[in-house]
Amino acid sequence: MRTRQLYVILVAAGALALAPAAQAQVPGLPVMPITGDPLPSGAEAFIGHAAEPQPVRAPRVPRHPFMARNGRNNLHNDPYMTDVYRKLEGPLGRGTTTNSALFARECGSVTFDSADRIETICVGIDRPVLALLDPGTFEVLAARGLPPRDLTGGGDIFTDFSGGGYFYLDNRDRAVTPTTTRHVLVVRQGRGTGFSVERDHDLSGVVPQGDAIISVLPDWEGRIWFASREGRVGWVDPGSGEIISRELGERIGNSFAVDEDGGVYIVTDAAMYRLDARRGAPRTTWRKGYENIGVRKPGQTQAGSGTTPTLMGRKYVSITDNADPMNVVVFNRGRRVAGRRLVCRRPVFEQGASATDQSLIGTRRSIVVENNFGYTGPTSTAGDATTRPGLERVTIDRDGRGCRTAWHSDEIAPSVVPKLAARSGLVFTYTKPPSGGAWYLTAIDYRTGETVYKRLAGAGLGFNNNFAPVTIGPDDAAYVGVLGGITRFRDAR
Repeated sequence: MRTRQLYVILVAAGALALAPAAQAQVPGLPVMPITGDPLPSGAEAFIGHAAEPQPVRAPRVPRHPFMARNGRNNLHNDPYMTDVYRKLEGPLGRGTTTNSALFARECGSVTFDSADRIETICVGIDRPVLALLDPGTFEVLAARGLPPRDLTGGGDIFTDFSGGGYFYLDNRDRAVTPTTTRHVLVVRQGRGTGFSVERDHDLSGVVPQGDAIISVLPDWEGRIWFASREGRVGWVDPGSGEIISRELGERIGNSFAVDEDGGVYIVTDAAMYRLDARRGAPRTTWRKGYENIGVRKPGQTQAGSGTTPTLMGRKYVSITDNADPMNVVVFNRGRRVAGRRLVCRRPVFEQGASATDQSLIGTRRSIVVENNFGYTGPTSTAGDATTRPGLERVTIDRDGRGCRTAWHSDEIAPSVVPKLAARSGLVFTYTKPPSGGAWYLTAIDYRTGETVYKRLAGAGLGFNNNFAPVTIGPDDAAYVGVLGGITRFRDAR
């Protein structure tokens, strides 16, 4: 469907009510809940039973010296992009309530500052907005509009994550974000109700018009690395402002990962890379291609892996490929390895119906992967429509020479980034059953793959998460960015 048609659908949807939503992002004004569609017949508010925590082991990810604490600093939780919360339980389904805020912008990338407040970038049709929110009431404490979106190129507004879809919170509560104008801003929280730009790094000299910055992350030396849609990578020196870059010549569709050994892990539409800063430039330490049928499957934003690389413990990095059926692919990530770089390749889901556009959940030896096949935008989940199931857990053999499937779930999660709360042993995803328009926060047992419970979020377009993740807050509440704004799920005290 053309961008113009989707635009008309979005504006016309009562759930998004653009006029009051625009006012809602002004600090001090009342926050309105998302008004969803009438609930379908038989839609239950709660399905299943409360969870009894069954903690699972997850490796410790080193604290990044230039990022906020792990679990708080970016869309995928930490610099390894594990999508794991080691010290949180998440909601256990004990009298779980939900509330929401209508912003008519998807507040997908949620971080938490040192005062436990939400700092997020809410992306709308017109522009992204950096916002500081009260985590309980969603009161807007501060807001700053970022440069407007460029809709002249005919891109899809629902799958373009550049210019603010990915950002990180640094160790001084500053948002570091790329913009649609190919700049990187360092934005600090100001007194009162504002933000102020502390540094503005202009990358338009190395990222030309027609390209876009997908994501930025710091390495352990403090360089701010960037990756662009057309395959330009490099860094900004935050002190001098010097920009170093190179071209990989392969498109990039997702964020990347960094580790304490200097590795920067980027997946393109053709290969998995480890880059290192050597001799004053980003150098390829190793590159491994992966299977690719060369087609952008329904459920992907590009004809490639679809995943942000996930680092697992000190040894592995995992992605999916673009084969049919899709495979989970695991590599040894060190600079040099004895033997094969490839650890294993394991097919997941059915032939002709497998695709993902999410980072994998990664522990030391296990991976959880989600199927997004069939999600082509909001119309693909309108009314009774939904996507193909499910989720699978893949485990690497103890000898590091292969992997196997541990379990399969038939839950249907059209496009969410799932998360693991290790202290409860629950995988949290966001599902839409095949009948009716209802959306649910869904908790799955990490050990068995059995569904523990589902809590209703709402129905209709306003509750569609459209690639946004589940985020667990410091108070164990779960947050999901949706097209209407943001939702929250919290156990009764």
